[in-house]
Amino acid sequence: MRRHNYKKLQIWNEAMDLIDENYLFTSTLPDYEKYGLRTQMNRCAVSIASNISEGSSKRTNKHFIKYLEDSLGSAYELETQLTVCFRQKFISDEIYLSLENKIQKLQSKISNFIDRLESNQ
Repeated sequence: MRRHNYKKLQIWNEAMDLIDENYLFTSTLPDYEKYGLRTQMNRCAVSIASNISEGSSKRTNKHFIKYLEDSLGSAYELETQLTVCFRQKFISDEIYLSLENKIQKLQSKISNFIDRLESNQ
């Protein structure tokens, strides 16, 4: 297996864009969430891209897939935290729907990439 250049992967680039948008949103959270949701959401968003890049260094698709699955888990965790923000009325409907849509599209793309790698083993 040849190693993937993570900077050329669409899922990594979209994850990086999601980090930017997430940081913009979390900066608006109440001060009492500075070490709660804000920190958790930022760590999750960074984890999505970080696991993609770390996994791309692995020698086999089997090992890369493990990191992609971790990335996918972080994307689902971020979606849950976003939903908490929505239910607590920390976010407008418009921003919530936009971020949720981007997260769900990224989840789908990561899942599809995993499926393609698994079919090539």
